[in-house]
Amino acid sequence: MTAVLRPALPPTVGADLEVPLVDGRRVRYADLDAAASAPPLQSVADHVAEVLPYYASVHRGAGYTSRVCTSLLESARETVGRFLGAREDDVVVFTRNTTDAFALLARAVPGPVLTLDLEHHATLLAWRHTAHHVVAARGSVAATLGALRAGIEAHRPALVAVTGASNVTGETLPLTAIVELAHAAGARVAVDAAQLAPHRRVDLAALGADYLALSGHKLYAPYGVGVLVGRRDCLDVAPAHLAGGGAVRSVAVADGETDTAWLPAPQRHEGGTPNLLGAVALAAACRALEPVIDSVVPAHERELATRLRAGLTDVPGVRLLACFEDAPDQVAVVSFEVGSLPSGLVAAALSAEHGIGVRDGRFCAHPLLDRLTGGRDAVRASLGLASTADDVERLIAAVAQLVARGPGWTYAQRDGRWVPTPDPRDLDPLAVGNREGLPGCDR
Repeated sequence: MTAVLRPALPPTVGADLEVPLVDGRRVRYADLDAAASAPPLQSVADHVAEVLPYYASVHRGAGYTSRVCTSLLESARETVGRFLGAREDDVVVFTRNTTDAFALLARAVPGPVLTLDLEHHATLLAWRHTAHHVVAARGSVAATLGALRAGIEAHRPALVAVTGASNVTGETLPLTAIVELAHAAGARVAVDAAQLAPHRRVDLAALGADYLALSGHKLYAPYGVGVLVGRRDCLDVAPAHLAGGGAVRSVAVADGETDTAWLPAPQRHEGGTPNLLGAVALAAACRALEPVIDSVVPAHERELATRLRAGLTDVPGVRLLACFEDAPDQVAVVSFEVGSLPSGLVAAALSAEHGIGVRDGRFCAHPLLDRLTGGRDAVRASLGLASTADDVERLIAAVAQLVARGPGWTYAQRDGRWVPTPDPRDLDPLAVGNREGLPGCDR
């Protein structure tokens, strides 16, 4: 009998990166922060390098490179749409990220919006200039669906916006059931797929959802691009998200005022010179993930995530965070508390003493952390294509060591962050002038 070989996981840039520790050693970096930003696939970086010699402004250019780049951009749009299951009449709009995509959609929605309280701030805050109702999730998916049904009946929203997978716990929601609930009441559904798409197949048409948003930097294409895919009707008539060149058919001045004829979507919302490199990078990532996203990626990550959850559960004082008792699935995102140790200190020690990168904080999901931890910070480990069994075992062992003996170095808080004191590591290895302590977010 001939063995059936699984396609290999696409390699990522930097998988063999070595980083310094505070004790002077160097170790292979265990990047367990893919949920914040995933490294580029090697094929994505290679494709961007191939495009660079041809780089030029797209649309309306008669030069050869401009025409090549215009073709690359529109081909990328088609590739991304196919990967995400866009319907024939859907539109694919390139944005900066998921936050930008939902900000665009918020200007197009003709009515109130309903969300759950477990959402990332990208979803929670987009609708602040319109009627927005928040439904508190319950302790089970079944009860949460009941609460969502009641919220839809009470508020009659035009749009229900939900996450595909929690960026805190990795738990997924039954999107098909949510779509059925919303559509039965005449509401549309927007899915935040930023955390779902890197781990599971997302098919907009199969789900029956109306809109989908994600960030390229989560999908192994960290070149500053996101995407909003969905129904054309509202997007064709919505106010231009980014007014400027390329978004208009014509502009005239009459009686001291501009008279503008806008193009339909996607051009209507992509004013100015678009992020060509981001678009082609995202398309390259979609091509690389296409043969592995249905089975190889989930199998790889489930195996590692199962071991990680079991190993952390066995460490005294470690508590894993979860929203539901009956989640249908979990992607490879695991958040936890480590006894009385501050989460920022845990993350700093994992990095400085063990060469392990994790996230700490409230993960741009403050209402959810209020419910799960009483508002305290937590630690998040998130796995991706480059994650290995060794990474998982290193993290489990390092957390166990922290619980048993505490940090092996001295740390202090600086600008709200825990840092080694002293920190002998070179934090400017590229010699560009490093600045620490700048605020940021993961979306």
